[in-house]
Amino acid sequence: MPGFEIFGDEERREVQDVLDTGVLFRYGFDAARKGHWKARELEKEITALTGAAHCHVCASGTAALSVALAACGVGAGDEVIVPPFTFIATVEAVLNAGAVPVFADIDETLCLDPAAVTRAVTPRTRAVLPVHMCGAMARIDALQKVCEEHGLILIEDACQAFGATFQGRALGTFGRMGCFSFDAVKTITCGEGGAVITDDAQLYALADAWADHGHDHVGDDRGLEGHPILGTNCRISELNAAVGLAQVRKMPHILETQRRHKGALREALYGIEGLAFREVPDPRGDSATFLSFFLPDEDKARKTAAALAAGGVDGCFYWYDNNWHYLRRWDHLKKLKSAARLPLTLLDEVPDYSRLALPRSDAVMGRTISMLIKLSWTDDEVAQRGEKMAAIIRQA
Repeated sequence: MPGFEIFGDEERREVQDVLDTGVLFRYGFDAARKGHWKARELEKEITALTGAAHCHVCASGTAALSVALAACGVGAGDEVIVPPFTFIATVEAVLNAGAVPVFADIDETLCLDPAAVTRAVTPRTRAVLPVHMCGAMARIDALQKVCEEHGLILIEDACQAFGATFQGRALGTFGRMGCFSFDAVKTITCGEGGAVITDDAQLYALADAWADHGHDHVGDDRGLEGHPILGTNCRISELNAAVGLAQVRKMPHILETQRRHKGALREALYGIEGLAFREVPDPRGDSATFLSFFLPDEDKARKTAAALAAGGVDGCFYWYDNNWHYLRRWDHLKKLKSAARLPLTLLDEVPDYSRLALPRSDAVMGRTISMLIKLSWTDDEVAQRGEKMAAIIRQA
């Protein structure tokens, strides 16, 4: 990853198709577009890849999360269980739905711990939103069981794990809806884009309408379409969809390359004293966008991360200090800072995130380093990187 590393003539041809018609809007203008429907084609490719019955592509991964929450009926005052390790967009989507994020601990998968989710359930809990972080899966079978036992809605944030599977089944297909991101640094990119998938035709219809101001998309005259629900604008453009269409067709090559590179680097680090790898419930289904490993303690992890950076090993992330991906540095959330008043501030009991303590998650993240796996590396470069990393980690 990311997909922009392998931009080529395929993307240019798809974009040129759109420019030649002059129709950048995904709906209507049937005659002018000359048979080119890039968003529709991308949806078909995603359903073929994931095995889902329905797909709706939209403006971003954040939009996908908002669409899924709305279609599943998650809204004002509902509690949604989320992990503290995710991109902030997961939490923003819950807040913008008028719902209340409730944080539960992660485990060594770097994803939600099913036991912690069970402990976080209250009478107000409506949904669980696990995030398949850094290209690999949560314990999605166990999380699915928790939701079934408690009558909760499972929505998967697979924004960082497009192409990954668990026991041969695509991530995103275990919940009522699954969400993907195709932004600038994802496994495949539209520049900006996202998608929701589902096997439920009714949920798909709601998602399709809500993402386009409630249009039911029935008939061939947009102005005469019905509006069964209120909605918003989460539409993707044909230009963005065109890029994604070329990218999604490269997924077999992307996955094979990432897995080969990650495997070689993992082998280079295997056996280093005190180093352990992230737990992946189904290694065969890992999309291999990151190699994540643990050091014995926070001090060792900090020193190692600094030594890797000083040694010229780029693309290594110490998430514990990251501004955007871990709760510890989310001061804007802890103080509920927003451009306008947030719906959850109207609740009788407003959550105080400034007092939230998740010591188990801190213990995991304080020891974690993740390295981005690039598509553009040669096999020789991967081998050299592995040797260099191993030497630095042993000396740190």
